[in-house]
Amino acid sequence: MAEETGSSAAAWESQTIRDWVLETGRFSPDLHDLVQHLGHRLLAAGAPVWRLRLSMRTLHPLTAATSVVWERDGPQPEQLDTPHGLEGRSSYIGSPMAHVNATGQPFRRRLTDPLTDDDHLILHELKIRGATDYLALPLRFSDGTGATFIVTSDHKGGFSDRDIAAFTRIGSVLAPIAEVYRFRRISGAVAEAYLGPRTGRQVLDGRITRGDIERIDAAIFVSDIRDWTGLNVRLPADQALSCANRYFEVIAEAVEAHGGEILKFIGDGVLAVFPTNDTDLDATMVCANALKAAEEALTSARDADPPLGFDFGIGLHFGEVLYGNVGSKTRIDFTVLGPAVNIAARMEGLCRSYGRPVLFSAALAEKLPGRAQHLGDADLKGLDRPAGIFTLAPPETE
Repeated sequence: MAEETGSSAAAWESQTIRDWVLETGRFSPDLHDLVQHLGHRLLAAGAPVWRLRLSMRTLHPLTAATSVVWERDGPQPEQLDTPHGLEGRSSYIGSPMAHVNATGQPFRRRLTDPLTDDDHLILHELKIRGATDYLALPLRFSDGTGATFIVTSDHKGGFSDRDIAAFTRIGSVLAPIAEVYRFRRISGAVAEAYLGPRTGRQVLDGRITRGDIERIDAAIFVSDIRDWTGLNVRLPADQALSCANRYFEVIAEAVEAHGGEILKFIGDGVLAVFPTNDTDLDATMVCANALKAAEEALTSARDADPPLGFDFGIGLHFGEVLYGNVGSKTRIDFTVLGPAVNIAARMEGLCRSYGRPVLFSAALAEKLPGRAQHLGDADLKGLDRPAGIFTLAPPETE
């Protein structure tokens, strides 16, 4: 029998670790918790581990991949989110992870052996920190994708053949658990990106039936680009799209910074809500936040470099709306409906004729004494009496 290469501090049994992953570890609330407990259980079993890393691709507007790192003497596991463009970065090109992703095969490197310029920088860095052996294992998912499970040792003898076989067996039961976490993360990211955080959680919690509606009190925020049709005539399509995206970003950052949620991008317009329900905020607070968001959006647009090159209006109102699912039997939309939404839209539509970038209703103005200036009354479609039109009061001067 050939002599085993490397040697562990002691023989250890992987079956108990595998049983724990399948019976208990899979109930961990998140990947952080799972990797933390896995690391400590490997140590308790006598495995020669110093560092663990579990990395996987994800689906997110800002993130291409996510990793959890655990170190024996380090702090709690940390999450590392990698932005898009990963494949073009030196931190990835030629790395062990790139090898695993490209070939689907494990990567092992003894760090006690001399390293050369051909070895990736991460191996040099780990060796400087005292690592003696490095093993990256592919975890295969049912959809053809996968993750990478990396085990690093600082034990004098590194990994034995038996250690590598044991880690490989652990990886085989870790793979389906990691796949579930990946699916949860992707589901949450997609729901949040397309529906918003509050609405996304509602849908993932099971609110997907047509007619599943609740009544909520909210400040309604409606915004629209001025002369969008003319902008599209004057500019090539890609430039017009770039303008729209810059505008959406300005509005989204302002709305989200003040506790609101964007429900819809409607053509060149935005519909957002600042709800009182499921929050600790009362009507006065959400109205103030909606107005702050409008002010911040206008300030950001004014200070943009380069300039946006177009104007937009914002209409605000406070009232009760129907919040939930509407649509056909097979195509559902999660939105807000009701007169309050229509009034906010009418306010926005009057911005040009009043020469003001922000207009709001009496219902919102009465929640913000001292901040509103009455511009007059106007007939609004759908209302049987003229409605008060308000804008931001000019700053007081001494």
